[in-house]
Amino acid sequence: SCIQMLSVQPDTKPKGCAGCNRKIKDRYLLKALDKYWHEDCLKCACCDCRLGEVGSTLYTKANLILCRRDYLRLFGVTGNCAACSKLIPAFEMVMRAKENVYHLDCFACQLCNQRFCVGDKFFLKNNMILCQTDYEEGLMKEGYAPQVR
Repeated sequence: SCIQMLSVQPDTKPKGCAGCNRKIKDRYLLKALDKYWHEDCLKCACCDCRLGEVGSTLYTKANLILCRRDYLRLFGVTGNCAACSKLIPAFEMVMRAKENVYHLDCFACQLCNQRFCVGDKFFLKNNMILCQTDYEEGLMKEGYAPQVR
């Protein structure tokens, strides 16, 4: 849902705040969810951040008003990890290889468990992540050796 910041015209009747039920006498007010709010009253139910300061969008679910980060943390998912098959929360950092998504901890060679560092070569064969050594050994077992140059 959108958050609008509006300036209060001095000659208008003060609006009531949906958060504290008091009149809004400030220079600015927020409009969200078809209601009016003091800037201090429109806050995330989890982290208490002022929603007018963190963006122009708020999220609602289960009668909670949330910032994007907390909404994704509580209710969002990126998909299932291609290595362990567990759900990946949307806020978590991931690795991607083609259409597959992985937890950072799961992004390792699935034969020898070698973790990959930035810049390391990895191979995707039959939906398995392999290090260069295991990939090349697998090719040799299949009767194909890559040409060494």
